[in-house]
Amino acid sequence: MRTMPTKAATSVAYLGPQGTFSHAAAIAFFEQHPRSNTEGWLMRSSANIEDVFASVEAGDSLFGVVPVENSTEGAVNNTQDCLLTTSTLIVGEIIIPIVHNLLGREGLTRDKVHTIASHKQSLAQCRGWLSRNFPHAVLRECASNAQAAELTLSEEGMAAIAGEFAAQTYGLDMLSCSIQDHSHNRTRFLIIAAGGSGEERENEVEKSLGLLAAHNGGSKQSRDRKTSILVATDNKPGALFRILEPFNTLQIDLSKIEARPSKLRAWEYVFFIDFIVSGTERGDHDIEQKLFALLKPRTTSLRILGSYPPTLPTKAENGSAPSLAAPTDASK
Repeated sequence: MRTMPTKAATSVAYLGPQGTFSHAAAIAFFEQHPRSNTEGWLMRSSANIEDVFASVEAGDSLFGVVPVENSTEGAVNNTQDCLLTTSTLIVGEIIIPIVHNLLGREGLTRDKVHTIASHKQSLAQCRGWLSRNFPHAVLRECASNAQAAELTLSEEGMAAIAGEFAAQTYGLDMLSCSIQDHSHNRTRFLIIAAGGSGEERENEVEKSLGLLAAHNGGSKQSRDRKTSILVATDNKPGALFRILEPFNTLQIDLSKIEARPSKLRAWEYVFFIDFIVSGTERGDHDIEQKLFALLKPRTTSLRILGSYPPTLPTKAENGSAPSLAAPTDASK
């Protein structure tokens, strides 16, 4: 008799409500990594980024999808802080184009708009357009752009900044299209899983996703790997140079470094670092071990956040609505 999977074993938590870019990213990523059975993935909406992490850590969801950085506005601090304070692992990533639209309920016209609501990142990504077109409008921050879209259904004179997916989800009209200040606007999302027994846990989630089969035609002999680490160092001259020097020595592609307050003491910082290693699986492991051996004596702490294939192509082009055929959605 086949054992039916639990909801937690098939669930993906995302920053909700339905219709957010996080929702679109979750669907786009997990459409590329279908389950081996017919049940599909169960999408679970979370009220905020902290709740996504909590759902994964508590075992209520197997995976979580959270935004980590935007190409024009930079890091998503809440996500970085949760990576700093939880034991979750990064097991994947996806980058999707972010196209913002001004949305309103049926019958609303631009001249009747007095309040514009959205997530603070979305408002920031459209600040130039808003200044030119709605200089006197009240800007209202919401937990997500989809929440803003939902609010427009009940509040007179309110418009929302959100994507086409949100417009379709809530039946809203597009008052203005593609209003982001930069056409190359992109957001990177992380796929997270609960931390456990190191490599054993990473192998488990990698098997669940079928990442190896989706990357390089299923070959384990040649693949790129992105690794994310968190390091802390003494606050003294040359500390950052000593951290970066091993990457140069080993000719490792450093794709990102960003400082964030440690939350332990004033003016003490930690560094989030992403790097990419190309080559065979064995070669990846060897060069990473050499890197960590060089880094450890130069840092006060070193934590591996995860190792995963670099960004995969996405179907969520131009912020459009992805297919909803495979995953299903559940209330939190």
